[in-house]
Amino acid sequence: MSETTSATLDAAELGAFTALLDTLIPPIPERGLPGAGEADLARTIDASVPDLRTALRPGLARLDEMARARGAEAFADLPRAERTDALSALVDDDPGFLPGIVYHTYAHYYRSPAVLEALGLEARPPFPLGYRMEPFDPDTLSTVRGRAPFYRGDGS
Repeated sequence: MSETTSATLDAAELGAFTALLDTLIPPIPERGLPGAGEADLARTIDASVPDLRTALRPGLARLDEMARARGAEAFADLPRAERTDALSALVDDDPGFLPGIVYHTYAHYYRSPAVLEALGLEARPPFPLGYRMEPFDPDTLSTVRGRAPFYRGDGS
């Protein structure tokens, strides 16, 4: 594994990534939905998808450069509309930058406990509590068991 993918994102990269995530999925306070950055997905995605760092780092650096050209210290310091403009400009130059990030953002966002709770869902795995199932009735298979085999028994 290369050094690019082995080391976790540093504080500046996490700040830019958090702002990027909030740009992709902004908060909706009236529904209680956090933005993707507010849901702390930057650390989660960084930890669970280390290979994404290879594509992410140069893009985050470019976003910070664009922010400095606009008079801000970093991408995270730009107002949301300017972040959207900078991200659009980056994607115009590098169309391959965003697809993997968007995929992982949505995949992680909709399993975040804060998001699940805001959507009225229980933020828990289905097990060990599980879902209630009716007891198995072996008689439901009586028709299948009474049927003659319809496969070849000679191994072909």
